[in-house]
Amino acid sequence: MGLEDYKEIVANVASVCTMGHMLSGTLVCKDIYKKGSSEGFDAKPFVFGIGVGMLMFQYAFILNDPAMIKVNMFGLTTSILYVTVFYLYAPNKGEMMKLIGKTLGLASIFLAYAKFESPDLIEFRYGLLTTALLLMLVGTPLMNLGQVIKTKSTEILPFPLIAMGTVVSFLWLLYGIIIDNGFIVFQNVIGLLLYFIQLSLFAIYPSKPAEATSRHSKKE
Repeated sequence: MGLEDYKEIVANVASVCTMGHMLSGTLVCKDIYKKGSSEGFDAKPFVFGIGVGMLMFQYAFILNDPAMIKVNMFGLTTSILYVTVFYLYAPNKGEMMKLIGKTLGLASIFLAYAKFESPDLIEFRYGLLTTALLLMLVGTPLMNLGQVIKTKSTEILPFPLIAMGTVVSFLWLLYGIIIDNGFIVFQNVIGLLLYFIQLSLFAIYPSKPAEATSRHSKKE
């Protein structure tokens, strides 16, 4: 039995886990609701998720891959819902709208390009484009590396998304190997590396600032 015999099984497992990964954003939204504000929560991974979701949805159609089409439709829907929560609880809605506007504008340019590119070149060139943007999305939490080191806390990093993302990247890496798609393999090899870097931060720093932990200990 070769790996190709497990294609459907791996695709289904990867799809279910990816949807679970996408639903982990509900934990962040729950914290925002309890706090009553999205201040202190990083909206960029979710806003960028809409843009990348639009592009990956188009790429799935280019590949005519049912598993990818289903997953990216689900991901795009959940990203829109999460960004809606961020917007409703945002203390500065103007800045939030600027971020959303820039992301949708850039995604629209790339989608327009896909309509005019040669059918013989679209899979490679568009795949290259989505690979670069997807890796930027995966690495977005690393933009907060300076703050993590400064506060010696990983509180700002979305652990549920990072942990589930690691599992999902591994599964899609396996799927990419099975269908012999270099872009999917490359995306997820680099994605796994970025996720491991982010997970290592949780091993180095606590999830709460040292001052907050100290105050909590004194109260007890």
